[in-house]
Amino acid sequence: MDDSTTVPAADRLTALVEEREHAAARTCLEGLADADPEVRKTALRDLRTLVDEQGAGVRPLVPTLRRFLEDDGRAVRLTTAKLFVAVAANEPDAVVEAVPALGERLADDAEFYYVRARCAEALGYVALEHPDEVASPDVLADLRIGLSFDETDVRPKLAKALACVAIGEPTRLDHHVETLAAFLGDEHELVRYHLATALVAIGCERPGALGEASGGLVARVEDEAENDYVRGRAAEALGLLARADGVGAESESDVEASVLQAEFEVLEDADTAFLAERARYAARALAEPDSDPAIDSSDETGEIGNIDAIRRTTDEIAATVSSPDADDECPHCGLALPDGAPPMCPRCGAPY
Repeated sequence: MDDSTTVPAADRLTALVEEREHAAARTCLEGLADADPEVRKTALRDLRTLVDEQGAGVRPLVPTLRRFLEDDGRAVRLTTAKLFVAVAANEPDAVVEAVPALGERLADDAEFYYVRARCAEALGYVALEHPDEVASPDVLADLRIGLSFDETDVRPKLAKALACVAIGEPTRLDHHVETLAAFLGDEHELVRYHLATALVAIGCERPGALGEASGGLVARVEDEAENDYVRGRAAEALGLLARADGVGAESESDVEASVLQAEFEVLEDADTAFLAERARYAARALAEPDSDPAIDSSDETGEIGNIDAIRRTTDEIAATVSSPDADDECPHCGLALPDGAPPMCPRCGAPY
């Protein structure tokens, strides 16, 4: 019996994906183009939930899903961008062919800024595995320029994407260290965390390149009001710089080594282990640039200055730095949002 006219489109689509009936799912998805915007939004949202909760593979649907990034409905475009984030986080290979479409949304200054933010996030996840596919001069320029001009809610996603590019291929950003460092004082702590992480990733391969960021990194370490994870990443980067050829306690760099070493020694007793370990690592690096970082202190220290460790832990740390936006809460005021409401908070009036 054909129940396609009685089963809601969203339920039909997710059922077909769960059953791996990809051809039928693609046909169902194509049919949504003429459906009511709320139906399209619901179907895409439910598909995203399926990907998040079950890791469902939707790779065969990606060519069709790309079309919804240009949907007339802003809420549909945003839901699609969020879906691509979920897919890219689970299966970055599947999103490679959507990189040009995501890049176009990111580059469109007229696009709703939350859509641009989510597209940047999706591109970042792809860059972890396929940096060459993402890190084109145009995309990198859009990410960097956006740090200066974009909304507060967009900049963390741009910074996250840049960190992902650096983790995926550190040398792609080694000529942009000074630019990244210029935003280490951003008002949003997630921006500061992601950019400090990007600099550490670069330093894992090209530690000498971090010389251009030393001033900004020192400022993060010395700021007692700074988040401990941001301070920890900054200390990690400075430790890498100190171990670079020709850079250390005796160098005439922007880093006043003796004063900074004393600061690190104090931070070795920090309550947050993440910061304490990295302060210990950096203090030893300044005192003995040629020392073996693998024997600094605890087993955890072996993961400091390690690109694979950064890849494994950075999302979890970012969630600790600032709780991620809840899908059912306004990202601005925290109000629980009613189902089926227009994409605008009834309390504060902000779009979502």
